[in-house]
Amino acid sequence: MPGPSANSLHRHRHRLRHRHHARDRALLHRDRARLPHATPHISSTARTLVGTERAAPSGTERAAKTEHTAKRDNEAMTGSDTTAYSTARTVEDFTRNLQAVNTRIGAALQRAGREPGEVRLLPVSKTVDEDRLRVAAAAGCTMFGENKVQEAMRKWRNLSDLDVEWSVIGHLQTNKAKDVAEFAAEFQALDNPRAAAALDRRLQALGRQLDVYVQVNTSGEESKYGLAPDDVIPFLKTLPAYTALRVRGLMTIAVFSTDPERVRPCFRLLRSLRDQARDLDLIGPGELSMGMSGDYELAIAEGSTCVRVGQAIFGARPTPDSQYWPGN
Repeated sequence: MPGPSANSLHRHRHRLRHRHHARDRALLHRDRARLPHATPHISSTARTLVGTERAAPSGTERAAKTEHTAKRDNEAMTGSDTTAYSTARTVEDFTRNLQAVNTRIGAALQRAGREPGEVRLLPVSKTVDEDRLRVAAAAGCTMFGENKVQEAMRKWRNLSDLDVEWSVIGHLQTNKAKDVAEFAAEFQALDNPRAAAALDRRLQALGRQLDVYVQVNTSGEESKYGLAPDDVIPFLKTLPAYTALRVRGLMTIAVFSTDPERVRPCFRLLRSLRDQARDLDLIGPGELSMGMSGDYELAIAEGSTCVRVGQAIFGARPTPDSQYWPGN
C-alpha cells in the first residue's frame, strides 16, 4: 500500500504545529494571570513596526518541497542563487569564507556607526558532515549552530575531541530537553513554558546552567515558530522562576524575501521588544540574534549582536531553508 503523500504529511505537520501553538498560548495566558502586575500592552508597537510596513507573506515557505521551490527559497534568502556559494572543503576554503564574512560584518558595523567586535558570528552547520566540521574547526570555528537536536547531539558525541561548543537554534520538543541540557552551550529558540520547565528541570538535575534566547515570530508567518510579539514580555516575566536558564536576549527569523523593506521591520520589531524588556530588567545583556547568510548586513544595521551564517561559510545546501525552518 502506498504511503502518505508529501502534501498530506505537510498538512498533518501544520495541524500539529497549530495545535501546539494553541496549547502553548493557553499555558502562557495562564501564567500571565498569575503575575502580580499587569503586563504592558505592545500590540500597537507591533502594528506600527510590521503591520503597515510589511506586505503580506507570500506563503512560499508552505509550498511543496519541489526542486523549483528549493531554488526559489534559496534565492529569497540571499537575493541571488545560493549555488554561488561554493562548497568549502579545505582549511584554506573555510579560512577564506570566514574572512569574507567577517570583513562584511566589519563593514556593516562601520556603516551603522557601531564598534568593531559588537557582533558574534555563529557558523550554522546543519546538514554539514562531521569530516568537514573538523576542517572548519581547524580553520578557527569554535562554536557550531544546529537546527535539529538529534543531529547536533550525534555531532557532539562524534566530535568530542574538538574544542568546540554547540548552539541549538531550532524548535525544541520537550522530550529532547534532556539532550539539550546535556550537551548544548546555548539554546536560541525558547518560545513556550513547557520547554522552559523541561530544560530547567533537566539542567537542575545536572547541576548546570544554560544560556537561552527567546524566539519571537516577528514576520507573523504561521510556518515559523516563536512567540507572538504581544506574548514576549509576559513570557519573560515567568523566566526568573527557572534559575538554570540564563536569559541572554531575543532571536528571530525574518521573512524570506529579497525586498529589504519587508525584512527590515522584522529586525526593528525585535529590537523594540528588546528595549522594552531591558527597561523592565527582564533580559540580561539584551542580545539580538538576527540575520542569516542573505540578510545579516541588514540585521547588523538594525542592531544585531549575533548573526547565524551557514551557506556563506560552508557552501550552498542541496535543500531549501524552508525545509529546516522552523524545524521539528
